[in-house]
Amino acid sequence: MFRRLLPVAILVLLVNTYSNAQQVKVPTDVPAKWSQPYKPFRIVGNLYYVGTYELACYLIATPRGHILINTGCADSEPLICSNIHELGFKFSDIKILLTNQAHFDHVGAMAEVKAITGATMMVNKYDAKVLADGGFSDYLYGGKYSMFTPVKADRLLRNRDAVSLGNTSVFVLHHPGHTQGSTSFLADVQDGNRWYRVLIANMPTILPEAELPAMESYPHIAKDFEYTFDAMKDLKFDIWVAAHASQFDLHKKHKPGDAYNPEVFRDRAGYDAALDGLHDDYMKKLSGKK
Repeated sequence: MFRRLLPVAILVLLVNTYSNAQQVKVPTDVPAKWSQPYKPFRIVGNLYYVGTYELACYLIATPRGHILINTGCADSEPLICSNIHELGFKFSDIKILLTNQAHFDHVGAMAEVKAITGATMMVNKYDAKVLADGGFSDYLYGGKYSMFTPVKADRLLRNRDAVSLGNTSVFVLHHPGHTQGSTSFLADVQDGNRWYRVLIANMPTILPEAELPAMESYPHIAKDFEYTFDAMKDLKFDIWVAAHASQFDLHKKHKPGDAYNPEVFRDRAGYDAALDGLHDDYMKKLSGKK
């Protein structure tokens, strides 16, 4: 019980003392699958899926501690913790926190995880302010209240930075548009005598409320999306996953209880098709078509 009460006290202190904190109003009208439990599994090498049915969270396990990418919604910490323990790892061994984007469905439990583990929070510099004020400054959804407990970054990441821990290095790819600091990650993962280059993609989805080619809160949004589409189509990798399970067809490729098989995620054709579809959405939005 003490483990559960202490983080709550810390979080209350964070909210009450952080100078830019606003009232936190956690969204509740979200799809049930976003918080639905999902059995954790090994993707490839030391990369594991520890998220919910829809919101992807990834654990990179190393001899020096672990990297956690994304935390899902605010209620997801116990589920992620349980998933990590089920895989045989310690939640307390998480040393680095990363995210694909500073939206409540990917960083909702980040403050709690950081408070429990003491891990170092790293985020793209263009999402740092949004993360630090709980989404209050988000270019689309901000201005009224925070949507998640604020988290101040310990390190600001830039395009092509490396995040290293133990025997693994994760390379930062700035893919702006969905948020100004949206980030994908590349990592070379060893699996026995084989190596896989793994892409953890932040797919450039265009939110319905976004205005193209520009909006007052994000004047260069169209240029950022165009840059991201160009950059992502040229990426080289062996297998890929994404910030949402549905974006990379997780549930078609893997069923709970399936045998370990990294090859099911070798899907360049699926990646290209998904990217092309999103670019079509972008062009329609840019031209004013529905």
